[in-house]
Amino acid sequence: MRRTRTVVTMAGLLAMAMVSAAAAAEAAGEAPAGKLAPDHKSPTLGQKPPEGAVVLLPFDEGKAPSLDAWDNKTWQAGDDGSIVKGQGDQRTREDLGDVQLHLEFNILPGKDGGPPPAEGNSGIYIMDRYEIQILDSYGRKATDNECGAVYRRIAPKVNASLPAGRWQTFDITFHAPRLDEKGAKTQPVRVTVVHNGVKVHDNVEVPGPTGAASGKKEVAKAPLRLQDHGPPVKFRNIWYAKPKD
Repeated sequence: MRRTRTVVTMAGLLAMAMVSAAAAAEAAGEAPAGKLAPDHKSPTLGQKPPEGAVVLLPFDEGKAPSLDAWDNKTWQAGDDGSIVKGQGDQRTREDLGDVQLHLEFNILPGKDGGPPPAEGNSGIYIMDRYEIQILDSYGRKATDNECGAVYRRIAPKVNASLPAGRWQTFDITFHAPRLDEKGAKTQPVRVTVVHNGVKVHDNVEVPGPTGAASGKKEVAKAPLRLQDHGPPVKFRNIWYAKPKD
């Protein structure tokens, strides 16, 4: 009996240590040991824009947001402070380059809470060229076509997705390509992505435009695009500031 109690105690201590290590890593913005708990809340959910930030989609709970910063008026603004796709992609009127971008999204579940239609497929195209994938990826292996990936280029270090129906966050530090006076690229795009508080890309280089934008000429500035890929995905609280690094 004494030996059995000792084994159970050791196993319990090991389990506690693993949980503590995962929690510490997550708090530090690093990849946790396993998938996020379904009730995990991103530490930047609902984050207010800092002084000097440019607000692209204002968020005020209980108030439909203005679409003045966007070019597609078919998208629907809801009283929950979000917008959802209408007909076609949504682009900012303003051209963007280097940004520290905050964005929140919600992959809507299917009928009776089932899987989202077409896996909730959407994406964020920074500068209309470099896609950070949005997909219903909770519990899946992290690959280059799952949520948080630089689409078909770089897989996230870990799957930091939450289940469909939960609000999620992307906090993205993006550095545009550097071009010489003739338009030739001298430095590639660099991007850091923090998904739901977990750093899934750390200053990675992106060799060129991705996915549906492959083949586009690289430029110094271009609009931000929210992809209409069919399934209804909500967006809210979108703003950007100048990168600190």
